[in-house]
Order: sequence, then structure tokens, then C-alpha cells
Amino acid sequence: MAVPHAGAAEGPEQIVNGDFSAGTAPWWWTENSPASVVDGELCAEVPAGTLNPWDAIIGQDGIPLIAGEGYELSFTAHASIPVTIRTNVQMAEEPWTTEHSSADQITTEPTAVSHIFAAADDNDAAQLAFQIGGSEEAFTFCLDDVSLTGGAEVPDYEPDTGSPVRVNQVGYLTEGPKSGTFVTDETAPLAWTLNAPDGSEAAAGTTEVFGTDPTSRQHVHTFDFSEVTEEGDGYTVTIAGETSEPFAIGDGLYSQLRSDALAYFYHNRSGIEIDAGLVGEEYARPAGHLNVEPNQGDDNVPCQPGVCDYTLDVTGGWYDAGDHGKYVVNGGISVAQVMANYERTLNTEGADGEPLGDGKLRVPEQGNGIPDILDEAAWQLDFLMKMQVPAGEELAGMAHHKIHDENWTGLPLLPHNDPQKRELHPPSTAATLNLAAAGAQCARLFEPYDAAFADRCLTAATTAWQAAVDNPEIYADPNDGTGGGAYSDNNVTDEFYWAAAELFVTTGDPVYREHLVNSPLHGDTDAVFPRGGLSWQSTAGLGALTLATVPNEFTAAELAGVRAMVTEAADGFAADSRAAAYGVPFGGTNYVWGSNSQVLNNMVVLGTAYDLTGESKYSDAVLRGMDYLLGRNPLNQSYVTGYGERDSKNQHHRHWANQLNSSLPNPAPGSVAGGPNVEIQDPVAQDKLQGCAPAMCYIDDIESWSTNEITINWNAPLAWVASFLDDLEPGDGNEEPEGSCEVTYTSYRWNSGFTSYVEIRNTGTEQVSPWELTWSFADNQKVTHHWSSQITQTGQDVTARPAAWNGTIAPGASVSFGFNGTSSGQVADPTAFRLNGAACTTP
Repeated sequence: MAVPHAGAAEGPEQIVNGDFSAGTAPWWWTENSPASVVDGELCAEVPAGTLNPWDAIIGQDGIPLIAGEGYELSFTAHASIPVTIRTNVQMAEEPWTTEHSSADQITTEPTAVSHIFAAADDNDAAQLAFQIGGSEEAFTFCLDDVSLTGGAEVPDYEPDTGSPVRVNQVGYLTEGPKSGTFVTDETAPLAWTLNAPDGSEAAAGTTEVFGTDPTSRQHVHTFDFSEVTEEGDGYTVTIAGETSEPFAIGDGLYSQLRSDALAYFYHNRSGIEIDAGLVGEEYARPAGHLNVEPNQGDDNVPCQPGVCDYTLDVTGGWYDAGDHGKYVVNGGISVAQVMANYERTLNTEGADGEPLGDGKLRVPEQGNGIPDILDEAAWQLDFLMKMQVPAGEELAGMAHHKIHDENWTGLPLLPHNDPQKRELHPPSTAATLNLAAAGAQCARLFEPYDAAFADRCLTAATTAWQAAVDNPEIYADPNDGTGGGAYSDNNVTDEFYWAAAELFVTTGDPVYREHLVNSPLHGDTDAVFPRGGLSWQSTAGLGALTLATVPNEFTAAELAGVRAMVTEAADGFAADSRAAAYGVPFGGTNYVWGSNSQVLNNMVVLGTAYDLTGESKYSDAVLRGMDYLLGRNPLNQSYVTGYGERDSKNQHHRHWANQLNSSLPNPAPGSVAGGPNVEIQDPVAQDKLQGCAPAMCYIDDIESWSTNEITINWNAPLAWVASFLDDLEPGDGNEEPEGSCEVTYTSYRWNSGFTSYVEIRNTGTEQVSPWELTWSFADNQKVTHHWSSQITQTGQDVTARPAAWNGTIAPGASVSFGFNGTSSGQVADPTAFRLNGAACTTP
């Protein structure tokens, strides 16, 4: 960030002739921007129509840098129009690795700028480059007093986290759980007050000391005000003199987010003008990549050299993320989840399809008799099918992995201004199976509305499946990352499972059923639903969710098995949420690129489990997950643009780039940032976030592509979750399913341990087989040894299943089991038990 000139650090001056008193040497500039000394400043004439920052540069080479040394770079600059320049200290040759990179706002008045950074590597001849291109207008840029000195003390980056009282900055449903987190070093409980919108006290209570949160390394307390159901906007919570951001209590809080999250896809369409009448003047733009100069267009795209000798029309589709690439693997999971959002309304009681219907969303196809959400999906599906290798060609039926620019472009750059050559990249098995899965799902959903399009989808899907079977190990090159992301995946077992599931549900063909039941993933909950969440590399769960919720020809036993995978995975995510200081349904500390999408995809599994069972533990965990995304997190950051007082506004994107060009907009409301990433791969994150706690490895900066990108496959689950939450009726999930069981729990304490005996009695009229008993400890009791059952424990949550010989409980009969465990401090026996999901009574 630019700051006022703080004065030179102690150390030798590295810049030669920084005041230009000796003329222009040894400074250089690109040929298109001639420079000269004018009134003691170096001034360059920058032409109109430069596209990338590096299209016009003023620089100096031969600058020595020492690894680990702190440096202060300072200069004064002004321009004839306000501009944003890039200031880089970098290698003087490819790959141009930067030691410092900043986007500096330059005005028409002389502006003093100073940056402090540490060099990561030794360099005998680094380069200082002022990148001044990227403006549609011609302008004059003037520079003076350039200095680079060593000996600077690099300040530690301290994120602005605002209030230590962390809440969902949008709000809480009237009948839903309402909890928050307080960051404090205090080790004793503290009083909290819920302040009503009029300032009066609405509720009060005492915090619960959580201790040190491993994801943030913060010492925290938690608090709960779920009993408050009075609707209102402008509630706050105060603890120890600190007050939270304001929030609402009410219903309908997520209806606008449902619409905004889905509008993201129209905003990012390729090959069509984005209409101000749908999105507003701020977000309107010309069509991109339609062979209108300077575009080279997507309607006649060749392969990379040596890949193929044909061209394809691959117009349409969605731009993937911050760049202008279009990727089948990322596009496949994205459009599948958009379609699943709609398909849920066909098969789930209480799921409302009306807000997704014709005339309800921001799409230009309104009024055509097709649900708007399917119109949006069709834009992407058409592109995916265009990526299929034509009949008669080598690898016919497979799908090209991706299409994007030959070389990387800079920020900002609107799609219609992209001058780069576009190229098709080699086909891959993963991309082909994405096409097979999405095409099969398309076929069944479009059949009532557009039979010809449905037939085209099914033909593409079945052709792609056979091509993948014939070519099961063609993987994308992990080094193919010039001009676009590699999206390499060398394990496609999950894609085969997903595609087989979608094709089986659509066609009923036993060939696909055979593949499913013989897959090594079938029945393996951890493999199908990894704790890190579904992703473009882990897609088997998409198939399992379809099998569990969409009518198909699985037997009753097979269907029960798939649904058991869903609820077992959801039980783990729900347990993670209950055990987390910030309520997030995500276990561990492995926050990686797009961690917020992992959280969201876990919420999709939880929401589906709720749809299947009606159990509030699942919907509550979804709501707590949304609390995390909307502000109840270690950074007090709402990761969704336009939602909450402290929302992300500067995500990495080429045309939503207000941080770099004030004439461009911030991301549209409903755009979700990638979130904390412990790997901090980009220069901004590496400069600011070294040593960050996992859930703190995020910065709202457009240059931080590894923590702050936005993508179609992250917004797709956000839209699904927003729809799910908007469909929740007041009180949904609060009634426990009635059970016919009684549990007697007897415990004997000894030293630092205990022995417990449990009896389950079937009070109903039908046998229970098999059985599963679940409960939660309210403290730190741990089961260490068990008999007459199989017991697993995750945090405070315990599950007991039968031994080999006692899996059936006849009406009026009982089974008993026992276990030993350890404990410390105050302990309490559990009082609430569920048998196969239904609540049991206790004597």
C-alpha cells in the first residue's frame, strides 16, 4: 500500500541519478513512451490504448539486492490524468520474479510514495520497473526523487480485524442458532449483552471460555443467544466494552444472496454483451472474444502447436476466474452445481423453484418458458459440448481440457480488449468425464423444455463416456500453466464415479450401475466425501448426492447405502462445526487455495443430509457455516461482496478491478472470495502474510490471487447454499424425529477415568436392525476401550454401532454395551441420545 514518504532508510543508495540532475542515464523506457527531463523530472509520453501495465515502462537495471535485507523504495510522481501504475523490483529477465510489487495510485498532483520490503533472494542486477501502461487515454507521467536504500526495518503486517466481537454481519434466522465468538486473553467467563436496534438490552448472558483456537492462534470465548427471536435490523453484541458489527434477526435474509450469487454467472459470460438493463450501468460491458479487434476471438480457435490440425468454435461459456480462460474441469463442476440447485426443487419437499423460474433471474433469455437457472446453465453447457473432439479426429469424443490466452495478460483488462491469441489445449480424461456427467444431468433436466437440446446433451455425454473408457489415463500436463491455470488431475476414479452416477440416473442403463457398484469408491464415505470438501479434483460426491436425492433404479438397499454415506459425512462436518471456535464446518487447519469453497461444499453435503432426514443438527451446521463466511471468523471479514459491514471488495479479477482503476467496478454483490490459504503463493501474500495462522492467511488485495480470487466453482456452491437457506421455513428442523427407544446410561468414576454401561431398549413395535446410537459429551471425556459394540469418537461426538452378534433389537428387547474412558476437571453424563437419528427417552 502506498504511504507518505517516510524518508530514506540507513544504507547505501542503490539508484543512480534518482533526481535526474545528470540527465536521463542510466534510466530507460519502452520505445512507445519517449521520456526526457523536464523541470528536473523524468517525464514520459504514454500513448493511448495500451492494454497491459507492462506495455509502457520506465526502468533502471543493475540494482544489487541482498537476501533478507530490508529496503525502502521511495519516489514522487504525478500524471496528467489519474492513473494506477505498477511499481516492481524484480528480476531483469524471465521469469521476472518480483521482490516487491505494488499498485500505486498517481494523481495530477505530485504524490510522495514509499514502500518497505525484504528481498527474498540475492540478485546482483535486479530491475526497478515503473509499469505505466494499461490506459485507454494518452497521458504524461513524471517521476522524481527515486531512492532505494537498504537497512530498513520491515514492519510486521497487522490485519485490521475491527471489533473482537465476531458475528454474522448479515444476520440470523429467527428460529435458527445464534452464536458468536469473542477474541480476548481473559481466562474467566465474561458478561455479554445483546443490544436491540433501539439500544435497549434484548438479552444478556455469560461467555464460555473456549481457549486457543488452533486455526487462528487466538484465545477466544463463545456466546449464544439462540433464544432471541424478535425480528429487527441493527442488533449488536457488547462484551467487555467492545461492540460487534450490526446484524439483523429475521427471515428472508438470504433471498437476495440467492439471486446475486446466481447473477455472478451472467456477469462472467463470454461472447455476449452484458446488459445494463439486467446488471446496471456499472457492470455493463461489451461482448468479449467475438473476433472484434483487438480480440482474436473464440469462434475459430486452433490447438496449441502439435496438438491438432483443426479449429473449433468454442464461443460462449463462463470465464473461469480472474482470467479470461475457460476450463472444462472447472466448468463441469460449476454447471453441475447450478443445475443441482434447480434439481433440488424437483425432489425435495419445501425447496422452492419459483425464485429460479422464468423471469426471476438476471438472464437475457427471460420469457422463453424455461426456468432462468436452466437458461444460465445452457450457456455453459453449449460451450462444454463445443469442446468435444469432432468425429473422425484422433481422440474423437474426448473433450479438450481448456481454452485460454497464449500468454498471461495483466490487470485490469476487459474481455473485449484482450489481444492474445486463443488456443485449445490437449484433451484429457478428466475433462471428458466432466462433459459426460454434466451432459447426462442436462439431458434429464432440459427434456421437458427443449427436447432437442436434451438429446444433444445426452449424445455428447454417452460419446464422452465411451471415449473416456477407451482413454482412461490421459492427464493434463501439470506444467501447462502459461496463459491460464493447469488444472491437472492424475486420479480420475472420482470423475468416473460421478459420470456413471449421472448417466445411470438419466438412462437407467445397467452398464453404468455396474461401474458404480464395482467402483473402489462406492461405500467409502471418506473417499467420496473428503473432509477437505468436494472440488474440481474430488467430484465423486457430486454423483453420490445425485444418487441419494434424484429418483433412480438403485435397489432400496443400495439407495440406503448411498444415503448413509451422505449422512455419515454430514455427521463429521456437523461435529467439526460444533467443535470449532468459529462454528465452521471444516476440520483441521489445512486451509488451502479456495478454502471458502471447501467450507461451502461441506455445507452442501450438510444441507442434503437435512433434506434427507429433517434433522436440525445439519441445518444448524449450514447456518453456522454461513456465519463464518459472513463475518464470524478470525479476521472479522465477510468474504461475500456486498454482504456485511466488512466485506471483501478487491478480489482478483481482470475487469472488476476498482483497486487498480477507479473507473472500473468492484466485484458484483454475491461474489465470494477464495479465503485463507496457508500456501500464500502470490507475492502480496508472501510479503504480508509470512507466518500467518491458517485461518488468518488472507488479504483483500486484487494482487493476492492465491487468497482472494473469485471463480465460478466457488460461487456455484454459494448459490446452492443461499437457495437452501432461503428455503428454510421458520422453525424448520427444530422438532426432533420421534423415536421408539429408551436409553439407560450408568457411569462409575475412578481417578482420572470412568467406566460406563449403556442399555438401549426398543419401545416400538418393529425390530431395529442395524442400530446406531449417537450422543455428545459436554466436556473432554474420551473413550479409550469398549466392548459389545464398535465405538468411534470425533471431538465430543460419539457413535456406537453393533458388534457382530447384536445388530438387531426386537420389539421390547434390549442390547447393552460398555466402555472405559479418561476425563479431567468437571464431568457430566450425557443426557440426549439418538437411535438411528431419532431421539430416545431416558429414565
